Amino acid sequence: MEDAPSYTYRNSGVMFHAQAPETILKEQDWPLSVEYQMLAEAEPGKARPTGNMCSPGTDVFYQGKKSNDHCINSSSDTYTWDTWVEADLIVYQDSLIIHKVNGKEVLRYTNTQIGGEVAKGYNPDLKVDGKTLKSGYIGLQAEGQGVIFKDIKLKKL
Repeated sequence: MEDAPSYTYRNSGVMFHAQAPETILKEQDWPLSVEYQMLAEAEPGKARPTGNMCSPGTDVFYQGKKSNDHCINSSSDTYTWDTWVEADLIVYQDSLIIHKVNGKEVLRYTNTQIGGEVAKGYNPDLKVDGKTLKSGYIGLQAEGQGVIFKDIKLKKL
């Protein structure tokens, strides 16, 4: 979309451990959730990995300590917008989350919980910082443009 913010360009994802849709306020910018972020190449030759983690209204532990970063880049390659990419998200409640791209592990983190400063306009009764996230809703996300998800499979671990 022409009026979409620049950060939304070729940006989509899967939001998980997300708050219930009926609790998202009209003024709220993001659901409290953890995101498996999918990015496509924005500029030829410039690295832009996919399979990143972003944390609207949440915190995660990365490499053994609580991350202060809203997004953590994965170790994946950069893919053009017209390339099919297989994305796997493995979630063991709050204890271990693994992101894979085309079958290769590209990121892992632990201890998903409410926290952080990114989300705005939420119900403060729901944002209890430090509350462990072990379950929630799954949302497919497109920011500023269309995206195609296919062959979506869920498996209880």
